[in-house]
Amino acid sequence: MAARTKARKRALDVLFEAEQRQVDPTTLLAERVADPGTAQTALPQYAVDIVEGVLAHRDRIDELLETYSHGWTLERMPAVDRALLRIGGWEILFNDDVPDVVAIDEAVDLARSLSTDDSPSFVNGLLARIVEMKPTITA
Repeated sequence: MAARTKARKRALDVLFEAEQRQVDPTTLLAERVADPGTAQTALPQYAVDIVEGVLAHRDRIDELLETYSHGWTLERMPAVDRALLRIGGWEILFNDDVPDVVAIDEAVDLARSLSTDDSPSFVNGLLARIVEMKPTITA
């Protein structure tokens, strides 16, 4: 498994755990960075970058996810999908180091292994729509 793939999975773990435990993701991230013993292994820097990026742009990412999800509110989405879409949305819109197709493929692969049977196509479709609308979103 590639280093960035592992980092995405670890970022997903932090975002998902924070939501499930109803704790502030910033606090949980700080705990994981300060005391790597609370996690299986230390968080890769890219995982930290993802979580911080998602949190910095969460309102805008969530707005776009709700706008383009056609009848699905964020609350109605499975929690894993919601976190994956936020990560993919951040990589597509705010991280120029990651090609859009890679961001989508990585999110779909994680959805395939960690979420529902319908999740890969849902994640793929929604992130592809954001890529399609990217020129107007970021203009």
